[in-house]
Amino acid sequence: MREQHPCGGVRRRQFLASAAAAASALPALGASPRFASASASALPLAGPQDDEAAGRLGVPGPYPGRVIEARNPAMCRAGKKDRRAIKQTLDRALTELTGADDAVETWRTFFEPGDVVGIKVVPNGHPQHPSSPELVLEVIAGLESAGVKRSDMVVFDRYESEFLAAGYQDILPDGVAFGGLTAREGDPSQLKLSFEGGKGISGYDPDEYVEMELVSRGHDPKDDRAYRSHLGLLVTRRLNKIVCLPCLKDHGASGVTGCLKNMSHGLVNNVERSHSSPWANATNMFIPSVVRHPIIREKCVLQIMDGIRGIWQGGPFGWNAEWAWDYNALLVGTDPVAIDHVEWDIVDAKRKEMGVPGVGAVGRLAADPFHREGFDIRQPQHIALAGNLGLGYFDYESPRGRRRSIDRRIIQVG
Repeated sequence: MREQHPCGGVRRRQFLASAAAAASALPALGASPRFASASASALPLAGPQDDEAAGRLGVPGPYPGRVIEARNPAMCRAGKKDRRAIKQTLDRALTELTGADDAVETWRTFFEPGDVVGIKVVPNGHPQHPSSPELVLEVIAGLESAGVKRSDMVVFDRYESEFLAAGYQDILPDGVAFGGLTAREGDPSQLKLSFEGGKGISGYDPDEYVEMELVSRGHDPKDDRAYRSHLGLLVTRRLNKIVCLPCLKDHGASGVTGCLKNMSHGLVNNVERSHSSPWANATNMFIPSVVRHPIIREKCVLQIMDGIRGIWQGGPFGWNAEWAWDYNALLVGTDPVAIDHVEWDIVDAKRKEMGVPGVGAVGRLAADPFHREGFDIRQPQHIALAGNLGLGYFDYESPRGRRRSIDRRIIQVG
């Protein structure tokens, strides 16, 4: 396990199966997080006043609760992906989401000429399950169909080193920019604010951040920066919209890593504090708090979860082929909470098939079937907590006082 990022887990010396102990390991939520933001207007939150959010791009967007799960077994066969099948599946999912006549009309619902669009990929599942290069290319083509210039597109991740290791730079069309907010893992920009000569493709914004009473192990609690996660300059000063391409994966700290974690850990610095040691897992607190920042909520307008392959154990990394499987689906929507709840169910169903407990029932103080859990208890409940904050819809059945719940539409393509 890498000391800086203990997501993948470590080998334990003993097995403890105690639900009571697991429950006691959950950290209490501290004081309410504070935002510094002057660049974005507040979006209406999801809740009883659904009409207030209707038509507004962002989180939870114009389609709160709606999850289009488009399945097509031709997308990946024997480990080989078929771009034509991926295009067919994505087009169908997009039209089902919006009710548009064709995919081009749907892309124009979200994007227009003059937009500067980021495509947030997840490379750290390489080689088993990063955001599929074929899907990235189809998103670029879709943006072009809406009139977005290639020179106004940036494909990126937080860590440039992981981005390059996955090879995205080798498949991108001419004119599309790429890079990372941070040059390499473990560098000082976990806290340091670097403007890199004003290029805007790396470094963090001193004026836009989320502050909370949460400090990483090893950071000085007298240093004000230790309490803040600053948004990337690319996000705040160059892009006006972002397409997020999370992957269907489990995660050693947060249970699953999907739309919400792709934003909370991919768009800001100082993320290590959310899970800096086996005993200090605070992803339940960190993830919803960061996603609630107005700039993130306003700019992340479309979620396309890559479920072509999935990782049911050992995520977020993709080094073990035995823990990956072909699910052959794309999950599309604007509501990250609803999509992530569906993802949680998919991963747990696969884990049940493989004879191991669900992601919410494993950890060093709970079940540890592979003797490598890295945290006292995983925390997929961050999805429900994000729903409580109005970032989307978590419930499958509408509770009292709400008019909307998750609408999971499974469609077969091909």
